[in-house]
Amino acid sequence: MAALGDLFSESNSNKLYILFGIIILIVSLGFSLAFLLGGIAGGTTVLFSVVIPLGLFLLIRYPKFGVVAYLILSYLVMYVLGFGIDFPLGTVMDAILLVLIIGFFINQKLRPNWLMFKNPITAIIGIWIVYNVLQVGNPSAESRMAWLYTIRSVAAVMLSYFIFSYQINSVKFIRLIFKIWLTLSVLAAIYAIKQEYIGFFDYEQRALDENPLLQSLLFINGHWRKSSIFSDPVAFSYNMVVSSILCICLLFTPVSKGKKAILVGLIALFMTVMLYSGTRAAYILVPAAMAMLFVLKLSKKMVVIFSITASVLFVLVFMPTSNSTLIRFQSAFKPSEDASYSVRAENQKRIQPYIQTHPFGGGLGATGVWGVRFSPNSFLAQFPPDSGYVRVAVEVGFVGLFLICSLFFIVLKTGIENYFKIQDPELKSYCLAMVLIVFAISIGNFPQEAIVQFPLSVYFYMFIALMNITLRLDLAKQVPDNQLTTNK
Repeated sequence: MAALGDLFSESNSNKLYILFGIIILIVSLGFSLAFLLGGIAGGTTVLFSVVIPLGLFLLIRYPKFGVVAYLILSYLVMYVLGFGIDFPLGTVMDAILLVLIIGFFINQKLRPNWLMFKNPITAIIGIWIVYNVLQVGNPSAESRMAWLYTIRSVAAVMLSYFIFSYQINSVKFIRLIFKIWLTLSVLAAIYAIKQEYIGFFDYEQRALDENPLLQSLLFINGHWRKSSIFSDPVAFSYNMVVSSILCICLLFTPVSKGKKAILVGLIALFMTVMLYSGTRAAYILVPAAMAMLFVLKLSKKMVVIFSITASVLFVLVFMPTSNSTLIRFQSAFKPSEDASYSVRAENQKRIQPYIQTHPFGGGLGATGVWGVRFSPNSFLAQFPPDSGYVRVAVEVGFVGLFLICSLFFIVLKTGIENYFKIQDPELKSYCLAMVLIVFAISIGNFPQEAIVQFPLSVYFYMFIALMNITLRLDLAKQVPDNQLTTNK
């Protein structure tokens, strides 16, 4: 047992990869054999007799394994659901989060460290969670079931912030997480290239052909928008954006020229496949993040880099072209000429009187899928929010909108302050990456809903946690161990 514990230490990340592979291989073979010999009953038996007990043991006993597993599964869960498997994988993710939370309290009991949570970010997250829980009593809500189904994605998942803050306690573990994150992003990018140049798999094409509404949204000018392994093109493009920003910031870490060349290649890959999504909102996010980067790292070198980048962007936006992908890219910077933008602006104007007269909104889940399912005849069920901020304003009122905007403000303010406090170049670049990513998401949450789908619905709270973690690790380097500890 001690040997297994050593295996999960940050110094054995390669062994951890091997163990993951062995576990996945054994489980896959076991499931395949069980389904082959015993059908659904056999597979269910393996699930409840082997997988669940083993998973519970590893999640609680080795929380770092749980963190990594949670991040990997959140990245892949929508792809698995795309196969049409009739299994509540969303509930499985909730169960994993619950087990990790239980493990968190167990570890806090054994090695208490509540001091790390005494900061403005924790306070605003706590307020947001409580506010959403209290929405169950919203007198304007049409359905309590809609609240029950929605609270998981808007509040419960925020508890992962506490898990990440406590369990990510070393630079080596951060590096491991980044390696896994970028590996998954590369796989997603390759899958998108396959969809673009070879086509969809048969089951993917059938799903598109059977849904006329989906066709109208995804088949634009004779070209299919790509989703890769994600739920939709927006989720795909936004994930490529955040991966690109991470790679850009990693260029400022003290790494070899060879690794910097790899990072440049990854940036080019992620930015290229992002265009396959046809999501115009995503196209402006990297330039916006680069503008923030220019402000935070203002220098003569940055002026030159920013000038060159701005010139290239200017040419791409205004150059004449017949390429449909590039035309769609250019339209993102000309919103006044975009018919869909005009429709969204009109919808937002139409809903303003309702927002102004309902300070606490119409209830969680009043719009979108859950609104249509639980209160199909209501006014809000027929309203397409098409914006993270608009959805918040409609469902939890302008009070909720103030809180979510305060959350973004406090997170960015804290991240920027921490960035200038951190002395270690590597940790400083990590913190910078998280600031730029959250800044990009805060912008992207206006034209689209940026943090409601896996994996960003989970990763977003890791980004926030890392802003404080990087400062904590930097202070641990500056202050002797007898004055500051980070693992207690």
